[in-house]
Amino acid sequence: MKKNVLILCTGNSCRSIMAEALVNAKLGDCAEAQSSGVKASGRVNPNAQALLESKGYWRDAYHSKVIETVLDTPFDLVVTVCDHANETCPMFPKAVKTIHVGFDDPSGKAVEEYEKTLNLIEKELLPIIKEELC
Repeated sequence: MKKNVLILCTGNSCRSIMAEALVNAKLGDCAEAQSSGVKASGRVNPNAQALLESKGYWRDAYHSKVIETVLDTPFDLVVTVCDHANETCPMFPKAVKTIHVGFDDPSGKAVEEYEKTLNLIEKELLPIIKEELC
C-alpha cells in the first residue's frame, strides 16, 4: 500500500509541483505525492513544467490545485515547502504528520535557478520523505 504525501506551497505553481513530480518519479514504489496551494495560482509555472518535461518527470495530471480539493484525503505526511504555507498551513484532520522543508522560489529568476531548486528538492527533501514513508 503506497503512502500518501501532500506537498504544500502558497501558489502551487512551481516548487510544490516539482516536489510532487520528483517524489512520484523517484519514490513511486512506496509513496504517492499530490501537491496543493494555500492560495493556488491556478497555473503551473511554464519554466518548471518545461524542466520536468525535459527530465521525463512530467505527467499531464499535474496542475495547480486549491487546498479544499485535498483536505479530506488521509495523508501520511504533509510537507510545506515555502515559509508562507508553513505559517498558514490549515489543520489536516486526517494527516499523520506535518513537516516543513523550505526552498527559495525560482519564479521570475533565470531558467538555471529552476534546475538548482529541483536538484535541492531531490537532495534535501526526497531522503526525508523516503525515511518517513518508505
